[in-house]
Amino acid sequence: MTDPQTTLPHPSDKLPLLHGFRTALTALGIGLLLAATPITASTESEEIRLPKLGDSTSGLVSRTREKELGQMWLRIFRSQVRTSSDALLQQYVEKTVKGLAEYSPLEDKHIDVVVVNNETMNAFAVPGGIMGVHTGLFLFAKNEDQFASVIAHELGHLSQRHYARSLEAQRNSTIPTLAGMLGALVIAATAGGDAGLAAITATQAAALDSQLRFSRKNEQEADRVGIETLAKSGRDPNAAGEMFEQMLKATRYYRRPPEFLLTHPVTEKRIADAKLRSQRMADVPPSDSRDFHLMRARIRLATEPTPQQAIKRFQAELDGISDNDDAARYGLALAQIATGKPDTALDTLQPLLDKEPSKAAFVLARADIDLMREDYTSATGRLQHALDRNPGDHALTMGLANAHFKAGNYLAAERILAKYSRVRKKDPSVWYLLAETHGLAGDIVGVHEARAEYYILNGVFDKALQHLRHGIRMTKNNYQTHAILEQRMKEVIKMQEKAKEL
Repeated sequence: MTDPQTTLPHPSDKLPLLHGFRTALTALGIGLLLAATPITASTESEEIRLPKLGDSTSGLVSRTREKELGQMWLRIFRSQVRTSSDALLQQYVEKTVKGLAEYSPLEDKHIDVVVVNNETMNAFAVPGGIMGVHTGLFLFAKNEDQFASVIAHELGHLSQRHYARSLEAQRNSTIPTLAGMLGALVIAATAGGDAGLAAITATQAAALDSQLRFSRKNEQEADRVGIETLAKSGRDPNAAGEMFEQMLKATRYYRRPPEFLLTHPVTEKRIADAKLRSQRMADVPPSDSRDFHLMRARIRLATEPTPQQAIKRFQAELDGISDNDDAARYGLALAQIATGKPDTALDTLQPLLDKEPSKAAFVLARADIDLMREDYTSATGRLQHALDRNPGDHALTMGLANAHFKAGNYLAAERILAKYSRVRKKDPSVWYLLAETHGLAGDIVGVHEARAEYYILNGVFDKALQHLRHGIRMTKNNYQTHAILEQRMKEVIKMQEKAKEL
């Protein structure tokens, strides 16, 4: 818990791309354009009439098929890219996406969110209800409304089914397009967008140009829908134009533009169009969320070369001018915890606790101080009390399980995580900690079962099958568990076959 930007040890240290995706990396002409629903600047100023979208009967890829492919895409994406396991950050992004989705035209408002541990400014939407956010987006956005404007824009692409419509227009096939999208976004999250652009060859120029022309209308639609979604959710629609301006400035002052701009070019015309649309909306007073700045402080701590340098930066902000004083104090306390100074950290954190003793972010930081002092009873008691007041809170649940784990209370941690794994079945961090806890609690079959689920969610099917086979061998005398594991193995074999087809 002490490191706000930890990442889980990866099951394969990023295995080479699975069969079929290797070629996608060398054929990004279509894939890079589709990644994050690529765009070019609009040359049209007239209003766009949004089309009525059909299903598979009208020529579009069915929503069921999109969902299936999206889940497979997400598993394999996780196998290639380091994602954040910061429960507080994950919870914040999920809450923001969910809150915006409620006001969007999406029919299926359930979105699976993946937070990529990468300092570049990027966000993307993948057909089937997948939303990806790079941690760097927090560093570029100045407030929550600006951050939300990017999310709302990507939701606009999903709601208008630009992916399915592009397939219909190009008569392209689903799987190669998703493969190209995977390759482009993996490169953006690892080597950087320049490498992706370099992979586009001259022989793909015609397809590239065609896709750009088609996606102009897509982009105008996403801008319009995104701004409307912002306004309906009670956020300032002007934030979209402000965020575009931030992006444009980044092309002038940074050595390389944000990853987002490599597939989402921004021009003065685009900014003007966004501002014009915003002016037609009802006035919504600009608002700012302290939670956004608290999350931003966590990410800023992780991006500093050392915790000591983070201390200097946050202290300077606290003594001078900061975007948010509470966030500067919170970041300073986290940095002091990271340097092993629990007493100093508590002095820094205490004013925040005095004001809001039940705030999850502050309670978790206070528990980290207890854990550093090896006062495990206080840490677990404090977290349990907070969770009783906020049942179901993701960050507090994971914090309590982790505190019991560190205290050596493995059975208590196991009970929490076993129950929680049924609630968050698709969360790799839950299964990872559960596997570790099962092992120390002496449940070896549970270890194999939990590790299998972790590897499934990370698209490493060979290792998942390996653990399931071990579990099956150990449960010959337990018919029910044996049958469950055998059935799961059959399901994983089918997943593996479908992945190979990609």
